[in-house]
Amino acid sequence: MKSRDVDRDETFVGDNVGDVAGMGADLFESYVGSIIAAATLAGAGAAPNAGSLSNQAAEVALPFWLAGAGVVSAIVGCFAVSTSESGEGWNSNLGALMWALERGTFLAGGLFVGLAAVICHFFGGMWTSFACVCIGLATGMAIGKLTEYFTSFDFAPVKSIKARGSTGPATVVIQGLGVGMLSTVPTILVLVIAILACAAIKGQYGIAIAAVGMLSTLGITLATDAYGPVADNAGGLAEMDPAIPDSVRALTDSLDALGNTTAATGKGFAIGSAVLTSLSLLAAFKEQAGLVDEDLAITDPYVLSGALFGAMLPYMFAALTMISVGKAAAEIICEVRDQFHNRPDLVAADGKTTLRDCIMMASNGEKIPPEMDVAPDSNKCVEISTRSSVREMIAPGAYAILAPLFVGFLVGPRCLVGMLGGSIVSGAMVAIMMSNAGGAWDNAKKYCEKDGTKGLAKLKNADGSLQRPDKKNHYDATVVGDTVGDPFKDTSGPALNILIKLMSMVSLTVAPLLKAYHKNWDHYHWGFIPFALFVIVTYALVKNNILTWQDPIQALLEKGANQADEESALLPPKEVELPEKTGPEQVAVVA
Repeated sequence: MKSRDVDRDETFVGDNVGDVAGMGADLFESYVGSIIAAATLAGAGAAPNAGSLSNQAAEVALPFWLAGAGVVSAIVGCFAVSTSESGEGWNSNLGALMWALERGTFLAGGLFVGLAAVICHFFGGMWTSFACVCIGLATGMAIGKLTEYFTSFDFAPVKSIKARGSTGPATVVIQGLGVGMLSTVPTILVLVIAILACAAIKGQYGIAIAAVGMLSTLGITLATDAYGPVADNAGGLAEMDPAIPDSVRALTDSLDALGNTTAATGKGFAIGSAVLTSLSLLAAFKEQAGLVDEDLAITDPYVLSGALFGAMLPYMFAALTMISVGKAAAEIICEVRDQFHNRPDLVAADGKTTLRDCIMMASNGEKIPPEMDVAPDSNKCVEISTRSSVREMIAPGAYAILAPLFVGFLVGPRCLVGMLGGSIVSGAMVAIMMSNAGGAWDNAKKYCEKDGTKGLAKLKNADGSLQRPDKKNHYDATVVGDTVGDPFKDTSGPALNILIKLMSMVSLTVAPLLKAYHKNWDHYHWGFIPFALFVIVTYALVKNNILTWQDPIQALLEKGANQADEESALLPPKEVELPEKTGPEQVAVVA
C-alpha cells in the first residue's frame, strides 16, 4: 500500500536522525570534551606527580594516545559480533542475542586495556593513570548493565509496568515514573564510587582520564546503539513488502526485540560519560579561572545561590524540549486531519475513495486494489517536523549559552562554579530518570506484544464486538505509557547531556577573562551584555509565537467550530409539526 509505504519512510528518517545522528553527536561531544579536559588539567599542572616537564608532557599526550588505541580496539571488536541463534520472533533467546553484541564490546574493552597498559608503560610507568582508565571503562560497562535491567522486559521493572496496564493508563504512567526515579539509585552509586576512587588515586586529572577510558571504545558502543533503529527499519521493510516470506519477518522480529534495550543502554552510557566529562571540564575551568578550593565552600552564599540557579536549568531545558515535542506533534496532527477531510487532491483513481477511507481499510486488514489506493502528502509532515525541530531549539540553545555568560560576568567565577555544579547534579538525575522511564514504558508495550496481550486485544466475535475488551484496554494503557515515554527518552533526557556539557565548555572558554574578578561583582557591568541578549532573544521568540502556550490543535478546533456556525447560519429554518397527542416517539421533525 502506497500510503503505508510513505508513512514508513517518515519513520525511517526519524529513526536515523534521532537515534543514530543525534546520539553520535552527543557521544562525540563527550569524547572530545573529556580529551580537552584531561589535556587542560595536565597542562595546568593539576595532575599529581606532574612536577617535571617530561611528566607533564606525558600527561597531556596520554588522552590522545588512549583515543587512538580505542579506535583500533573498537574496529577489532566489531568482528566478534555474531550469533548462532535461529530467528524465532519473540520466542528467541534474547539473552543469547544480547551476548552476541556484548561479546564484541567486551573484546574491544579487553584489547583496549592491554593497549593502554603498553602506552602507560611507554610513558614511564603511569600506572595510577592506567588504574583510572580501567575504572572508567568498568564504570561504563556497569552503567550499561544497570540500564538494561531497568529497561529490558526480561526483568521485573518493565514487567511491573506492563502489569499496571490492567488498571488503566494512569497507573502505567505512575509505575513508569517510579521505575525511572528508582533507576537513578544504582547508577549514581556507581558514578560516585568511580569519582571518589579516581580522585583518591590521581586527583582531578584521574576523573578526566577515567572519562577518556569510559569513552575509549566509543566506536563499537555507538554501533550497538545504532543497531536498534537499523533492526527496527529492517522489520518495517519486511512487513511492507508482501513478497518477503514470514520467515524473514521472524528473523527481523528477533533482532528488533533487542532494539529498545540497546538504545536505552546507549543512552545510559551517554549520561554517565556526560557527568564525568562535565566534572572534568568544571575542574579545568577552576584551574583556568585561578580559583582555589577555599573560595568554593558550599556554605558560601554566592556558591550556593549559583548551585540553586544551576539546578533549575535542567528542568527548564527539559520543559522547553517537552513542550516543543507536543507542539510539533499537534501541528502534524492538524496536517493529517486536514489531509483526511480538506484535500480534494488526495483521492484515488476511482474518483471517490479518500485517504481516510484508504487508511480505514488498511487498519481493518482489507486488501486495497491499486485503483483505490491513495498516497498521502507525507513530505508535508516531514517538513513540519524538520522546521519545528530547528525553530524550537533556538530558545534552549540560546539559554544554555547565555546562562553561564550572564552568571560569570555579572556575579563572578565563584557563583559560576556553583551554577555548573548544580546543573551537573540536577541534570544527571533528571536525565537518568527520563531516559530509563521512557525505555521502560516502551518495552512494557513490547512485552504486551510478546506475551500475546496485543493479539488477544484484536480478536472479535461474529457480530464484530471484541472478544476480550479487557485485553484491549490493557494494551491501550501501555500504548499511552509508550507515547509519554518517547519524548522522555528520545528528546528531553538526551538533551540534558548536551546542556551540562555545553555550559561547562562555554565556561571553560571564557575562564581566562574571569581571572580579572578578584571579588564578587567586581566587573558586574559586563554581565548586562548577555542579559540584554537574553531579553532580546526572548522577546523575538515570544513575538514570533515560538515561546507560547498556544496549542495548534485548539486553533484548529476553534476554526472548525466557526466554520460549523457559518454553515448552520446558511441553512433554512426547521419546522416542527406536532400532532394533537404527542409523545417522545411521535415528534416529527421536517427539514
